[in-house]
Amino acid sequence: MLKERGKNCYLVHLPQMCSVFLRVMGQGHNKMLIREMIKMEPGVIRCKATVLWKPGAPLAIEEIEVAPPKAKEVRIKMVATGVCGTDIKHLDTQELSKFCPMIMGHEGVGIVESVGEGVSSVRTGDKVILLCIPQCGECKTCLNSKNNICTEIRLSKTHLASEGTSRITCKGKLVHQYIALGSFSEYTVLKEISVAKIDEGAPLEKVCIIGCGFATGYGAAINSAKVTPGSTCAVFGLGGVGLSVIIGCKAAGAARIIAVDINKDRFAKAKTVGATDCVDPRDFEKPIEEVLSDMIDGGVDFCFEVTGNTEAVGAALGSCHKDHGVCVTVGALASFTSTLSIRSHLFFSGRILKGSILGGWKTKEEIPKLVSDYMAKKFNIDPLITHTLTLSEANEAVQLMKSGQCIRCVLLL
Repeated sequence: MLKERGKNCYLVHLPQMCSVFLRVMGQGHNKMLIREMIKMEPGVIRCKATVLWKPGAPLAIEEIEVAPPKAKEVRIKMVATGVCGTDIKHLDTQELSKFCPMIMGHEGVGIVESVGEGVSSVRTGDKVILLCIPQCGECKTCLNSKNNICTEIRLSKTHLASEGTSRITCKGKLVHQYIALGSFSEYTVLKEISVAKIDEGAPLEKVCIIGCGFATGYGAAINSAKVTPGSTCAVFGLGGVGLSVIIGCKAAGAARIIAVDINKDRFAKAKTVGATDCVDPRDFEKPIEEVLSDMIDGGVDFCFEVTGNTEAVGAALGSCHKDHGVCVTVGALASFTSTLSIRSHLFFSGRILKGSILGGWKTKEEIPKLVSDYMAKKFNIDPLITHTLTLSEANEAVQLMKSGQCIRCVLLL
């Protein structure tokens, strides 16, 4: 039996199940009502999602079918998702061509609608955040305190959240989920290890960006570089991630934080979140590393390359103090096949170059703590969100991000 749920979503289900769900959505996210649903076998949900049919094409708003979760899986009613630069970068590349149709997005939050057999860490009605890197808690890397790349990240390469298949279809075709998440959708099904419960009082339209952009930048300063009190820092690139690095440097007690970008429109925002100085490399005839070396005698203690430009890595490393400077490349560079060209003398006396993925956080354990820290006002992510749109405006969000007018755009689902 098919019954309408709101404007766009439908349940293909038992009449009793439909009735319960309609009451739930009519009264907000009432946990007792939501938990009634788990007592009955969940059915297929029909809802809206943005689907990428081929690279370079606009995102299409389509009706999709989301099947019930199976063992160790969770079905989620998505509430909000950030639009990340990684999504934008891949929309126009041929890297995703063999995986289309695909639902993009990975920086999302929502409410658990139902769970499969064996799920123990979340239950129906819980607020949850999507984890860009899963945490199984059992593999060699999860058990190693020095890294955060769970071996189950292999699913990200297939863009399938359900071991070789997907619980989502559209027009009779299996739909892939970007990095095994796919948050640009009203509902999704994910592995339990890719979901974490968060503070029930968290404003989902805000904390969604903690799942990727903020965690990546903030953690690069706190975990990867281990910025020290009284130190000097430089941040190359003032998008959402770069600004999050600045927030992390400030939280760690850095005495001077130099924001570097060719877009001067972002300088005011950088100072709002903690930058002490702002520099446009185009204002100088000499290389930026010489500029920073003059500003901070001998170079900064910590430098962060957040533009993704391989040519900027050498400049960032050269901006570090020659004896003890640490340079961190934050997130992915422009291409995984890019070659770095760095003068060997930069390493001669002790500089360190290292990478940082998702800020080094053990995701299932630590991302929820970041949400709680935000709730406790240990940092403020609100200035990073410059635009809030709806799912139907996803293409507008993409254009805003591409134009540089937007720091972070949130889609309400």
